[in-house]
Amino acid sequence: MRQTTLLFPPRDLENVAPPRGARYPGGMKLIIGNKAYSSWSLRGWLACKLSGLPFEEVVVPLYDQDWEKRREGDEFAPSSGKVPILWDGDVVVWDSLAIVEYLNDKTGGTHFWPKDMAARAMARSMAAEMHSSFSALRRKHSMNVRQIYAPKAPDADVAQDLARLVELWAEARSRYGSGGDFLFGEFGAADIMFAPVATRIVTYSLPVPRFAQAYVMALIAHPFMQDWIASAQEEDWVIEQFETPTAG
Repeated sequence: MRQTTLLFPPRDLENVAPPRGARYPGGMKLIIGNKAYSSWSLRGWLACKLSGLPFEEVVVPLYDQDWEKRREGDEFAPSSGKVPILWDGDVVVWDSLAIVEYLNDKTGGTHFWPKDMAARAMARSMAAEMHSSFSALRRKHSMNVRQIYAPKAPDADVAQDLARLVELWAEARSRYGSGGDFLFGEFGAADIMFAPVATRIVTYSLPVPRFAQAYVMALIAHPFMQDWIASAQEEDWVIEQFETPTAG
């Protein structure tokens, strides 16, 4: 197993998550996968950052022997062997969108969603669609924030996913995005859900209109994203299946 020199060494895997009924004292702990590759982990991590609350992060190397041991047991979360996982005392939340909503509640509903009810409804709808859709784009263009590949015409199903993304982004920007660089003006939950897509567009040089490219660049330039990408560059782990342009 390759070891990271920046984040958590393998010995910390012994304390990644407590058995059922246990708890993490003293604050929130977020369990994530490799920052180079784990798109859902990125969403959970961005949510924690946006909350402004202190949290500890534990990085689990995906798909190695330690990962397989953990995902086969009961330690991560009920009925789940996936990341991200948020522990807050004896509270466990194990889905990225659920983490957003939990932290939204914990911070008084002021950090994640637009104040306007109509904008908030649209933002939540878009986040839910991102959560459940765009399977071709995700399957054929895995996240890898350490690579940029030469442009290549996307497959028809990927092009269809991109067209839907552009449609959603255009609608949000035209209706509610005039107050800033992001979908609903200020950086929020909807942007968190689309952030890994932005990295895919850059990594695989995927074709999108100029306004969408500007939005992608705004996401990539956000300080939280820059911190994540910088940490990913320092990871020693390499997963070969995610290191080719056709990774699925």
